[in-house]
Amino acid sequence: MARDTTDQTPVTSLSELTEYLAGGCKPEEAFRIGTEHEKFVFYRADNSPVPYAGARGILALLEGMQARTGWDPIIDAGNLIGLVSPTGAGAISLEPGGQFELSGAPLETLHQTCAESNGHLAMLREIAEPLGIRFLGMGGSPKWTLADTPRMPKSRYDIMTRYMPKVGSQGLDMMYRTCTIQVNLDFSSEADMAAKMRTSLKLQPLATALFASSPFTEGKPNGLLSWRGEIWRDTDNQRAGVLDAVFRPDFGFADYVEWALDVPMYFVVRDGRYHDCTHVTFRQFLNGALKDELSDPTPNMGDWTNHLSTLFPDVRLKRFLEMRGADGGPWRRICALPAFWVGLLYDADALAGADALTAGWTHAEVVALRDAAPAKGLSAEIAGRSLHEIGREVVALSKAGLQRRARLNGDGMDESIFLLPVEEVLAKRATLAEDMLARYHGAWNGSVEPVFADYQY
Repeated sequence: MARDTTDQTPVTSLSELTEYLAGGCKPEEAFRIGTEHEKFVFYRADNSPVPYAGARGILALLEGMQARTGWDPIIDAGNLIGLVSPTGAGAISLEPGGQFELSGAPLETLHQTCAESNGHLAMLREIAEPLGIRFLGMGGSPKWTLADTPRMPKSRYDIMTRYMPKVGSQGLDMMYRTCTIQVNLDFSSEADMAAKMRTSLKLQPLATALFASSPFTEGKPNGLLSWRGEIWRDTDNQRAGVLDAVFRPDFGFADYVEWALDVPMYFVVRDGRYHDCTHVTFRQFLNGALKDELSDPTPNMGDWTNHLSTLFPDVRLKRFLEMRGADGGPWRRICALPAFWVGLLYDADALAGADALTAGWTHAEVVALRDAAPAKGLSAEIAGRSLHEIGREVVALSKAGLQRRARLNGDGMDESIFLLPVEEVLAKRATLAEDMLARYHGAWNGSVEPVFADYQY
């Protein structure tokens, strides 16, 4: 997330929190696609991580991007920690370990999404090249230890870094040593939101398997295909995972609010300063728990929207839905991940087909599938069927949905062309992680160093 929200409107009732989410409903013709992607930043000379400060640091990248884009700076305690377009054309932010993220503009087609990502990467390379910097597209840091990994000067991350070890064993790895590709999609009504959230939540383990690209940790195979997916199994289970309420036929905005209210907060912002609030839930905040700790203890809508951004279910609900199950990866996957979900969720027939395919899956079965996918990938099973078998059906539904959307590029090709990387995985029955492992045991001679050349942007 590029910038935390400031909205001083007081919260006077729980219904306002539900109404905030419902305010995301929009007509189908206004649906947009928002794609986010993160990448590791390294020096090409020795594949070492790039620190924040210094003439060849991440700050210099941000300053170069600001000069080229003209975007507004995001300042935290005097430090430049991101950029945001004044016209809503996107934002650039830093993840805790220096992962460089583009949060793309809300766009109408996947052709625009892919052009946006390619334009961003081309500009970033021009700025980075004189600094000796390159970028790596993987789901997990393949070489650096936590001690090796730099820390970005961002106040919310300071709070999270102190808190994570109290609530899970892998929260710091999540923060500092993972990257993702994510797409944010719209809904037209409460029923549409529920159908999309239910279906996509059940299918996130499939996305984890299809996009698995994190088989190495600290220079060696880690026994997994998606280390990132495994990390999320014990990061902070109060705010992450597979929400059981979504499986109820009457699930709606109010149910998500009720869950979110009882998740511990991370912070509130007052007078530009971040206050650690990890000891209270938002419900307790509403009931006056911080009245002796803050100069202004009245919860406001900015506090609520910031709290929503600190929740980590596999599908996150804001005024749109965020698909959170996939590893980061090479540039073609920046276009493939949104294509996979747009085809399924923005076409009524594809959504109905995916909903029917997963209708019998219980919450316990989906949790078990989510637990299995990081290690087993496409061989993980649910209801007696492998993810490879299910994936072929789901990708076919997505492809048909994209073809029915009929959004063509200048050469007359529809958006289904962006599914090719996923179709290749299914055709080979091998994930990118398995390709990497084969090369590690073959041409790479037991070294992870070649990933920095072979999978860089």
